[in-house]
Amino acid sequence: MSELAIQTRDTRRVWARPGGSHDRMVRTLNRVLPVFIGALVAVLVVAPLAKRNEISFVLAKDKVDMAKERMRLTRATYRGEDDQGRPFSLDAGSGVQASSKVPVVQLNDLSARIVLDDGPGVLRAPAAHYNMDQRQLQVDGPMTYQSQGGYRLETRDVMASLAGKSLSSDKPVQGKMPLGAFSGNRMSADLNSRTVILSGGARLHIVQGAAKGR
Repeated sequence: MSELAIQTRDTRRVWARPGGSHDRMVRTLNRVLPVFIGALVAVLVVAPLAKRNEISFVLAKDKVDMAKERMRLTRATYRGEDDQGRPFSLDAGSGVQASSKVPVVQLNDLSARIVLDDGPGVLRAPAAHYNMDQRQLQVDGPMTYQSQGGYRLETRDVMASLAGKSLSSDKPVQGKMPLGAFSGNRMSADLNSRTVILSGGARLHIVQGAAKGR
């Protein structure tokens, strides 16, 4: 046996001798490993319970960019009931609501359908603001209204009450009806009775034979 082999054998005997470094290491591991394993199990059990999906933070109002538009809709539809419980609906090509706190929606390419005593009526306008709480339309620009029997009304810049089936305007208006053309500084109309009241510079141009034809 070589001298190197003899030295290796002696070293192993010393290492394996009772009370030697091997025994001391085994005793240490017997104490440390159970504690480590217990701590690891505790962490694995508690970790899922402590997991949170919420993140808390504080923002300075003067440093936060606010969105100019809260919600933009394409092909928007709104439904409701008038004062007599009859349904009405509004269909728009697009709608924009600036804030959830403000119940006003800007509508474009609007078509509103209402139910009258003698049948349905349709109001059309390129642009309007709809107040959902008051069930009112503020028409911005031209407006066309048509109902049963060929009744047609053309005017602009009016307030339309879908709840009360009426039109009103404090601005100068002009329009057309089956009887002819009209104009005035102010206007109010009852769509159910097909009555238009003009005040302040009221003018009416009657088309001959229109009344008899109707």
